Amino acid sequence: MHELIQGALTIESWAIALFFLRFWRDSGDRLFIVFAIAFLVLGVDWGGRGAWPPSAETRHYYFLFRLIAFVLLIAGIVDKNRRK
Repeated sequence: MHELIQGALTIESWAIALFFLRFWRDSGDRLFIVFAIAFLVLGVDWGGRGAWPPSAETRHYYFLFRLIAFVLLIAGIVDKNRRK
C-alpha cells in the first residue's frame, strides 16, 4: 500500500508540473516555470520514497529534495513580488 500511495503522489506532482508548464508557455511568467520545476523535484522525492522502505525515510538526504523544492517555491514568490 505504501508504494501505491507514493506512486500516486509522484504522478500527481508531475501532473501539476505539466499544468504549470502549460501556464508558463501561455503567459511567459517566470513564476510558473519555477513552480513546475519545484513540483518535478517533489515528484522525484515522492518516487524515491516509494522505491525505498519507510524505515529509510529518516535519513537526512531525503529531506534535501523537499528543501530544494520549497526554496524554489519561496524564491519564485519573492521574485514575482519584487518585479515591477
